[in-house]
Amino acid sequence: MGDLLTAGPVSLDQAVPASALAVGAHPDDIEFGCGATLAKWAAAGCRVHHLILTDGSKGSWDPEADVGALVAARQAECRAAAAVIDGPAAAGHDDRVQFLHRIDGELENSVDERREVARIIRRLRPTVLLGHDPWRRYRLHPDHRAAGFLLLDALVAARDPHFFPELGSEPHRPESLLLFEPDLPNHVEDVSGFESQKVEALLCHHSQFESTMGIPASGEPGDASLIDGGPCDEAAAGYTAFGARVRQQLLEHGSLAHRPVGEAFHRITAL
Repeated sequence: MGDLLTAGPVSLDQAVPASALAVGAHPDDIEFGCGATLAKWAAAGCRVHHLILTDGSKGSWDPEADVGALVAARQAECRAAAAVIDGPAAAGHDDRVQFLHRIDGELENSVDERREVARIIRRLRPTVLLGHDPWRRYRLHPDHRAAGFLLLDALVAARDPHFFPELGSEPHRPESLLLFEPDLPNHVEDVSGFESQKVEALLCHHSQFESTMGIPASGEPGDASLIDGGPCDEAAAGYTAFGARVRQQLLEHGSLAHRPVGEAFHRITAL
């Protein structure tokens, strides 16, 4: 968060897609990158799907952490965040949040990974794909780079009939691709009215409070102790500061299109 964006003219607000598939390297990446956009689209009738590529097993600063418990917690957090974004899952639609289960920090853009992501794209047949911009300069985390290139390569495989014929599925070509945390933004989604939903979805990721969000581990959202002088004032201040950072980034992104708030992307339609 807090990145300074520079861009030329940008487009604004593509048509609400019938369905969208957002692909993140880790639990919480989707909410950071496009949570408000997904919430806006879901409110307008879009069916939203989440695909998380790694297990999030490196997402703790505690060297004694139970890694198995951390992975399970992070999956539960993803499902809770998805429910904030687009409501409880409808009966029979338990495919809203999917996991590729690759080891955190070791994601590769290999043939096996491309086959699996292409399989999911062909099965879900999303109108729009969203994922990491792999060309963002000075990006440190290897999973974010790998996730971006993996999505691009899987998209090509999903659309062309001679890739992975063993899948036995019909090719699918989405109408657009939105890359979040873009190196060169050229599109903004106005997310006015969905700022709090993005923050609330992010706060579902309790395991990341200290390491990612700067929130002390004591206290949970909604605790009575967080109100006016309770023992968890430090945690309450952490929630407030984190929410302010998220809203500041939305303001900065929206300013690219002269809107109060927004989420910025590099949008590609020649797919």
